Amino acid sequence: MEKIEHTTISTNGINMHVASIGSGPVILFVHGFPDLWYSWRHQLVSFAALGYRAIAPDLRGYGDSDAPPSIESYTILHIVGDLVGLLDSLGVDRVFLVGHDWGAIVAWWLCMIRPDRVNALVNTSVVFNPRNPSVKPVDAFRALFGDDYYICRFQEPGEIEEDFAQVDTKKLITRFFTSRNPRPPCIPKSVGFRGLPDPPSLPAWLTEQDVRFYGDKFSQKGFTGGLNYYRALNLSWELTAPWTGLQIKVPVKFIVGDLDITYNIPGTKEYIHEGGLKKHVPFLQEVVVMEGVGHFLHQEKPDEVTDHIYGFFKKFRTRETASL
Repeated sequence: MEKIEHTTISTNGINMHVASIGSGPVILFVHGFPDLWYSWRHQLVSFAALGYRAIAPDLRGYGDSDAPPSIESYTILHIVGDLVGLLDSLGVDRVFLVGHDWGAIVAWWLCMIRPDRVNALVNTSVVFNPRNPSVKPVDAFRALFGDDYYICRFQEPGEIEEDFAQVDTKKLITRFFTSRNPRPPCIPKSVGFRGLPDPPSLPAWLTEQDVRFYGDKFSQKGFTGGLNYYRALNLSWELTAPWTGLQIKVPVKFIVGDLDITYNIPGTKEYIHEGGLKKHVPFLQEVVVMEGVGHFLHQEKPDEVTDHIYGFFKKFRTRETASL
């Protein structure tokens, strides 16, 4: 960990904090909510040892990166633009790409908009959902799960921040990371996150030091930047109309835990295993369902996830090395 370098890059109108280590072909790791570059700490060190240059930024709104105040600054086009600008600033033409949670959504769209910058993708947790021109995403979630669904609860600026503020930040982070409930998370206003039961003792894969790192960063920055990704969902839907119907055309491996809430959304398993995902991601080569694993699989089973990523990317390593 002490060998990981930390720099600040100017990209797309913001300053972005970037953690990196190693040399060789570049792997870009993209985190989700409520997360930081730190979630890839195990993979950064492992892939540096395997001969890669591993890079993990704090996305806009998170950690030591800038957090623009307006919701409109958090559309998927902004986030993809940040990453393209990051690669340009580093002089990197093409990357191997890994995403998780919101980072998976960003990774799908980076491949959609700029496939010329991606050699191959390993995405985790969140499947590619093609844009539905008939319904806005927040409206679809509300129709499916009701107003108490967490994405719907996140929509009103300031409301959920006030709820979060009534819970110790480290305890809140622990609740997010250690949840093993695969059901859709619905949190009534009368209960709130403040009313959820205390998390159990930390699992072996999450240390007090880890929780303290996250707690300190989110106590400093707050959660608004990350929440604004959800608040910009409908605006992103409007802005991405030109890409309706396009497929993801880079080589892909998808990994998910069987206890992940995303895998247990009604219809998702059928979509993944009965050809729906392959229809929209025609170069999908592998799907891995990790048994007994929750949402934060890359932290819960870091070595296994690293092996899955490495096994996929090494098939393309010779071709990429030849082009360097």
